[in-house]
Amino acid sequence: MNKKLILFIFTSVIALTSCKTENKTSSTEKQTDSKMTENPLLAKWDTPFGVPPFDKIKSENYLPAMREAIKRHKIEIATILNNKEKPTFKNTVEALELSGADLTKVANVFFAVNGANTNDILKETNKIIGPELTAHGDEITLNSDLFKRIKSVYNEKNNLELTAEEMHLLKETYEGYIRAGVNVEGKNKERLKEINKKLATLSINFSTNLLDETNDFEIHTNNKEDLGDLAESLVALAAVEAKKRGHDTGWSFTLQRPSINPFLQTSPNREMREKLFQGYTMRGDNDNTKDNKAILSEMASLRVEKANLLGSKTWADNVLSNRMAANAKNVYDLLDKLWPSALAMAKKDRTALAEMMKKEGIKSEFRGSDWRYYVAKVRAKRYDFNEDETRPYFEFNNVREGAFKLAYKLFGMTFKPLNDVPKWHEDQQVFEVLENGKHLGVIYMDFFARESKRGGAWMNSLRNQSNVNGFVTPIVTNNFNYPAPTKNQPSLLSFTEAQTVFHEFGHALHGLLSNVKYKSLSGTNVPRDFVEFPSQVMENWMSEPEVLATYAKHYKTGEVIPNTLIEKMNKANNFDEGFRTVEYMAAAYLDMNWHTLTDTKQRDARKFEREAMQKIGLIDEILPRYRSNYYSHIFSGGYSAGYYSYLWSEVLDADTFNEFKKTGNIFDPELAKKYRKMLASGGTKSGMDLYKEFLGREPIIEPLLKKKGF
Repeated sequence: MNKKLILFIFTSVIALTSCKTENKTSSTEKQTDSKMTENPLLAKWDTPFGVPPFDKIKSENYLPAMREAIKRHKIEIATILNNKEKPTFKNTVEALELSGADLTKVANVFFAVNGANTNDILKETNKIIGPELTAHGDEITLNSDLFKRIKSVYNEKNNLELTAEEMHLLKETYEGYIRAGVNVEGKNKERLKEINKKLATLSINFSTNLLDETNDFEIHTNNKEDLGDLAESLVALAAVEAKKRGHDTGWSFTLQRPSINPFLQTSPNREMREKLFQGYTMRGDNDNTKDNKAILSEMASLRVEKANLLGSKTWADNVLSNRMAANAKNVYDLLDKLWPSALAMAKKDRTALAEMMKKEGIKSEFRGSDWRYYVAKVRAKRYDFNEDETRPYFEFNNVREGAFKLAYKLFGMTFKPLNDVPKWHEDQQVFEVLENGKHLGVIYMDFFARESKRGGAWMNSLRNQSNVNGFVTPIVTNNFNYPAPTKNQPSLLSFTEAQTVFHEFGHALHGLLSNVKYKSLSGTNVPRDFVEFPSQVMENWMSEPEVLATYAKHYKTGEVIPNTLIEKMNKANNFDEGFRTVEYMAAAYLDMNWHTLTDTKQRDARKFEREAMQKIGLIDEILPRYRSNYYSHIFSGGYSAGYYSYLWSEVLDADTFNEFKKTGNIFDPELAKKYRKMLASGGTKSGMDLYKEFLGREPIIEPLLKKKGF
């Protein structure tokens, strides 16, 4: 099993959801005895382009398939260990890279489906298989005999005739084993295994609680005046939600972003806004059976202990050792450079918002649940802009086509609908991806929110590109949580939601354009603080008038979004830049504070967070984008000591797009060719080396400062 697969399994286990398993285990366990030859997950996939046979896969198939795949993987590892020949790159490092193919195949599909269309059986399977996968990974990465073979090859690296990619794989494998703790000995190694297993379980419990609390909450009203000027498409969705939740009349709003954010922007009912706002911010912090405070505090403590066992002072030291940032000081330096300007801008905006509220005769203190409502009012008054004016121009299919057209302009890529391939949900759209007429891969796109899908937006790889024994093309997914179409209206997106389509599509391009030998180095298998760069840079193109004209068309009339509306939209969106930056950066600081702890004392999560925010001077009206109790990025995902990476990548994306702008052609073919080459290289080099090869220099921060108006 290659290092990246092990990391994928660990992060996938903790990133996705699970649930309570009262009296259900026995029914799932029985499937373990089923004949593996009948399990569609382990059979040969005789489907177009080798996509997963979702029409044949049942939820009960995953657990026995993964357990069987683990058994097969153990045999492959034993074969490497028992090889009597001298360790070589091919019989050890490459053999390890190619091992676990069945497990990769099954795990990729399971974690993708469990995140986007889960059910009780999948949740139960996740809870059962998570610790088992963790233990299996430890058996490999902490195997001293296996590491001896790797080290033997590594020590001879300068005498081996390896390609640059092979040398990088050798280096990544060797260093990955050291970071995992292979050199830890005796009781400490057993303790390390215990910690890994415990962290996997805690992460699953964290995400379980978060999903449950998100799905359980609603506010309901029969008074349409409470909705303000909410877009009719969203009014219709709220009515559908009310019916779904057992109400005969009225409208229901939930903690899903397509529901909560528009309500906070439009509802004149201040107390309802506050109730919904508190429902969102208190998830996992209600001192009930779904509370996450003790869980996350224990996780932070265990991470310090694990870091110490691995020879690091803090968890951040361990995590950042192979990132572009390199160490916590560099992360804090970046944050500290931008924080004063961002905070000053947010305070200035707060003054304007509070003054408007005061003019309306409200004498109470301005609070966080008022922010979005008065931002909308200021935009309307100062810029004559209402976000709902733009929604008709961002019908989701048109936005998707805009992303496709951009890929064509930059790289010659086209997208052919595949209407007859198996899907995990009927809402999915599937496309064959071609480049200059040649098959490149397949992309699944899943746009709409539902209770079976975790929150947010993300990209998965169902199959990574590789080229060891023939070229294997990639299969990727994009997943979103947008309002579904209603009977009378299509799904209309806000500008920010449209931006997210381009963002996730950037991740997809990173996977689709990959052209490397080894799958563990392909596509998005790059350092965490480099991986967001190819996605964020796409957001720059999508808002350019030249690109907007290709897709931002009124869903009824076909009229292209007017330039006057674009100008108003851009000016209005710039108004709240301070809030967006402060909200994000506060969360990045909070992440670093949790993961630069140097002792294993378990903290009072509320107190710790409050003191951390007071230290940076965060104003009361703005909360971190993710409070600790629902900070899934770092407590049930792969971003611990890494949430700063969005800002780090923002430096890269602003610098890159500035170079395109300087050419006078935002689609400049020569620069696009260099950019495509970087994407195709995947993780075959360090992020900084890739960037320097692309632009011929290290990134500079000035374009980002200018972009943010600092």
